[in-house]
Amino acid sequence: MESSALTYTTIREFAEQMDREDPLADYRDQFHIPRQANGKEFIYFTGNSLGLQPKTTRSFVEQELDDWARLGVEGHFRARNPWMPYHEFLAESTARLVGAYPQEVVVMNSLTVNLHLLMVSFYRPTHKRFKIVIEADAFPSDKYAVRSQLRFHGYDPETALIQLRSQSGDPVIPTQEIMDLIEREGNEIALIMIGGVNYYSGQAFEIEKITKAGHAKGCKVGFDLAHAVGNIHLKLHEWGPDFACWCSYKYLNSGPGGIAGIFVHDRHFQDSGLPRFEGWWGHNKNNRFNMPDEFEPMAGAEAWQLSNPPILPLAALRASMKIFEKVGMEALREKSEHLTGYLEYLISELNSDHNLRVITPSDPKQRGCQLSLQAKETGRAIFHRLTKRGVIVDWREPDVIRLAPVPLYNRFVEVWEFAQILTEEP
Repeated sequence: MESSALTYTTIREFAEQMDREDPLADYRDQFHIPRQANGKEFIYFTGNSLGLQPKTTRSFVEQELDDWARLGVEGHFRARNPWMPYHEFLAESTARLVGAYPQEVVVMNSLTVNLHLLMVSFYRPTHKRFKIVIEADAFPSDKYAVRSQLRFHGYDPETALIQLRSQSGDPVIPTQEIMDLIEREGNEIALIMIGGVNYYSGQAFEIEKITKAGHAKGCKVGFDLAHAVGNIHLKLHEWGPDFACWCSYKYLNSGPGGIAGIFVHDRHFQDSGLPRFEGWWGHNKNNRFNMPDEFEPMAGAEAWQLSNPPILPLAALRASMKIFEKVGMEALREKSEHLTGYLEYLISELNSDHNLRVITPSDPKQRGCQLSLQAKETGRAIFHRLTKRGVIVDWREPDVIRLAPVPLYNRFVEVWEFAQILTEEP
C-alpha cells in the first residue's frame, strides 16, 4: 500500500528502518517518557490530551524560582529573563507557529477564558444577525461557552445555535456542506466558531475556505485551535479569520493547565469601536505604571490581556517552544503524515473482524496526528485491554478510542507494537 510516497508493510523491520531513517528520532530523548511498573516505557499516544514534558522544562522553571528567591519583586526587572516583558519572549516563536505577525498573537489566560474574551469583541448580535455556528461534535467546553454567550445576549440556544452535522451522519463534515450552510443561512449568522481540528474525529477543517465563505456573507469567523496548534500548518494572517485561540498543554507540551494563547487579525487593530473587556496588562505599557484612570489599549493582540501573566507556566512553555523553533512545522508534518498513514494501514490490514473503523479522514492533509477508532462493539473492553498492555490512549463516549502518535517523541516501532496489541485475541 502506498501513502505519502511510502509503501508500507506489516513487518516489524519496516518500522525499525523508518526509525533509523527518521531525522527527528533524536528528539524523543528530549522528553520524559512515562514508564510502567516493570520499568518498560508506555506506548504514549495521548499527546492530544497532554503532551509529554521536555527534559529542559525543569531548568526553565527553576531559573524563575531561583530569581524569585534571590530577587523578590526586583525580578520583574533584574531576573535573568525579566518578568515584566516575559510574555513578549514568546511572541515571535508563537507567531511563526501559527502563521501570524508577532503583534497579532499573545500568550495569556486559559482557552475558554480567552474564547469568552474574544466573543465579547466578535460576537455582536443584531436583531437580524444573531446565530452562532459550531460543529455538533465540538469539545463540550466550546459548546458551553457559545450557549452561555447566546443566553447572555438574550437568545435561546435552541434557535440561535447552528450545530454542523454531515448529511450522511458520518463524523466527518464535508467542506462543501459547510459552504452550503453558510450560503444558505449566512445572513442570520453573526459568528462562525469551530475547531481547527475536531477533537473527536480528528478532522482538520479548511480554515481558509470557511473564513472566506463566512466573510462573504458578513459573518465574523473564529477558530478554536486547541487540537491544531503545533499539529498542522497554520497561516492565520494569510487565511484571515478574525480571531483564534488555543491551549498549549497538548501538542505544545507546556504542562497540565498550561497557559493559552490568542490571535487577532491586525485589520481590527484600528477599530476604535471594537468592544473588549479591559484590564491593566492590556493598557499601553509605556505609561501603565503611571496608573491612569482611562484605559489606553496596546496596539495589537496584547490589548486583550487583563492581568500580568503567570511566569512559571510561561517558563514551561518557553522550554517546549525552543524545541519547536529547532524542528519546524515542515518536518513535524512530514513525519506526522507518515505516522498516521502507517497506523491507518496497519489497522486496515490487521483488523480482520472489522469491529473497528477509522472515522478520521483518510487524506493526511485533512487530519492532524490523530486517528479516531470507532468500535461497533466492546469498545471500552478494547480500551481497557490496551491500557493493561501498557498503551496509553484516550476513550471518548460512546464508542471512540483516540490515538495520537506525536512526531516529536513517538516512533514507528511504537505504531507497529500498538497494532499487534490491538489485534491480539482478548
